[in-house]
Amino acid sequence: MEKKIYLDNAATTKTRPEVVEAMLPYFTELYGNPSSVYEYASQNKKAIDDARTQTAKVIGADPSEIYFTASGTEADNWAIKATVEAYADKGNHIITSKIEHHAILHTCEYLAKHGYEVTYVDVDENGIIKLDELEKAIRPTTVLITVMFANNEIGTIQPIKEIGELAKKNKILFHTDAVQAYGQVPIDVKELNIDMLSASAHKLNGPKGIGLLYIRKGVKIRSYVHGGGQERQRRAGTENVPGIVGFGKAAEIALATIKEREEKECKLRELLMKRVLSEVPFVRVNGDKVRRLPNNINFSFQFIEGESLLIMLDMKNICASSGSACTSGSLDPSHVLLAIGLPHEIAHGSLRLTVSDEITEEEINYTVDQIKEIVEKLREMSPLYEDFMKKSN
Repeated sequence: MEKKIYLDNAATTKTRPEVVEAMLPYFTELYGNPSSVYEYASQNKKAIDDARTQTAKVIGADPSEIYFTASGTEADNWAIKATVEAYADKGNHIITSKIEHHAILHTCEYLAKHGYEVTYVDVDENGIIKLDELEKAIRPTTVLITVMFANNEIGTIQPIKEIGELAKKNKILFHTDAVQAYGQVPIDVKELNIDMLSASAHKLNGPKGIGLLYIRKGVKIRSYVHGGGQERQRRAGTENVPGIVGFGKAAEIALATIKEREEKECKLRELLMKRVLSEVPFVRVNGDKVRRLPNNINFSFQFIEGESLLIMLDMKNICASSGSACTSGSLDPSHVLLAIGLPHEIAHGSLRLTVSDEITEEEINYTVDQIKEIVEKLREMSPLYEDFMKKSN
């Protein structure tokens, strides 16, 4: 197939034409600084306010609770670092899970080197956090629980409502990294007792370089970037107006199409999973088969290296990944797959495919045909597979 088949939407998505169109005037015509006092600049301030409303609707928040950032990673850093600073008089303990994105894990590692205590809670074989362990980990000094809404590698959706209730009962702030889930599955921050939530535009057909942090009214965390009085004196720096407008438009479209996208993506996901599991031997699906993002499929193929599979798929015009795009190039197996109990040799043979509503069944079937062929070729070159087959016979 000559057409490029893009199956790495968890890494980033294509910016929708409507989003680009909405952004363009703010590069060339309406380029005023929103902080300026003249009327020309006030149009940009209104555009930011409109985007704040659009992005807030996706999660049932008030627009005043939305703060724009440069990325989901910045939002994660802000939520964690500012919380432990603001609530230092209460304690210095953070609880998270072992399968978080590195934006969370590396921030926690940094804080651990500076006197803070971090507990990393286990997950089960499907990647769902162990709630009993989470509850046992709570101390009088716990100031924050941060658990991602849905995992970026295996797609598992966490029991966010139960975690939120547990945090509320113990008067602990609850932050969730919802970068993969925002605009993909229904979220109501009030119903789920979420105090802070991170999201990023480029995961839902918006532009790169713009994210947000939802901060519930009453949460007293401080500024993260110091300077001017932008974002109601909580996040300094001249606003990325085109990016914010693009995020708003992408959020508006995502909310309007969430049901139909979920239905289509689930159908494509099930077709892909069914064919691979029935036609390729020695393969498993990673993550919960039911509680997972509509567009996510993560396989582990025994007796092959995931990187070799990716390279050969690329030669067939298929874009995929072996895990988080933020750790591509690393020779270490995925920390997520190790946390759900996979041995190193199987974790190394992972393949993550994330569909979009633009993918067709024809493209899915072509992809499966190529996976079958490539896996067979790679196994023919594998001494481990040869030894296994000899022993089996």
